[in-house]
Amino acid sequence: MLDFKELEAFVWAVRLGSFRKAAVHLHLTQPSVSERISRLESIVGERLLERSARPIQPTMRGREFFLHAERMLHQRDEAMQLFDSEETFSAPLRVGTIETIAHSWLPDFMRRLTGRYPDLVIELTVDYSPALNARLDRNELDILLAMNGYISEERISSMPLSPYEMGMFIAPVHTEMLMNNPRHWMKTLPFISFGKQARPYEELIQYLSQQQLKSPQIHSVSTLMTIARMTMEGLGIGALPVATVLDQWRNGELERIELPKPLPDMHYDVIWRTANHPRFCRGVGRLAQECASVYAELRRAEREAPDFEGRWVRPQYPTTHPQATTRPST
Repeated sequence: MLDFKELEAFVWAVRLGSFRKAAVHLHLTQPSVSERISRLESIVGERLLERSARPIQPTMRGREFFLHAERMLHQRDEAMQLFDSEETFSAPLRVGTIETIAHSWLPDFMRRLTGRYPDLVIELTVDYSPALNARLDRNELDILLAMNGYISEERISSMPLSPYEMGMFIAPVHTEMLMNNPRHWMKTLPFISFGKQARPYEELIQYLSQQQLKSPQIHSVSTLMTIARMTMEGLGIGALPVATVLDQWRNGELERIELPKPLPDMHYDVIWRTANHPRFCRGVGRLAQECASVYAELRRAEREAPDFEGRWVRPQYPTTHPQATTRPST
């Protein structure tokens, strides 16, 4: 079996014409270089060097083998450079993401990632966090932009992303009906949420239970845009990431319900298997963090702008809200 150490000894002996000079270059003793070349000749079954010549010369077969040996060492050095820097990666990158990110800052992330790594080819999968984590665990994906907590912490590395504020929205057509039932508005319409496998669905059930609403009617939907569409069509109360429906809220297609207690934020991470190219993955993670942060800041600035006119529906809550109103809010 060929060994790179034997190839190095042979190549440098030919280049420098001397076992002694090759030993100095490789920080070895002269007998060590001689032993490695003898072992190489034993493996290939032919003499590669004319030792009696000064300087040492390769045999005919040695000259032919020298070209291949140089090429093999060069390819080894190129391969090892991949591990010296996060800036060199050209293999297909299998990225998994949840739909909320796909419909917010993912395009900016993709542009910046491919700009940094021009030879990179991205294979993108959009799915629920549990399914994405299962595929990462089977080494079918390389990096996730998803919810964490499905794989043992010893096997993965992760970096947190900016969270998404959640809110409840209705179509304007239902505002009057809801305000006619200010103390019992949660019973006026069904809720619309992510699929039952998604954590936001579980968190919505827990939230409604805390509000003393038992056995709520919840339509579970597989895609974010379908939840928003069904809500705008008046099919129920949509539990949605606020930033992703900011335009619909501002344009009056949706109105936001003021809640007695905020819904839990949606928290996501960049996740990768610890064994996978850690420097590169961490660099990708930092880029994802930047894109998520920029998106969150831009959306926050839009909401805080003086001309933002998203309408609120304010039911009556006996402990904190003495009067039910519907009015513009900035």
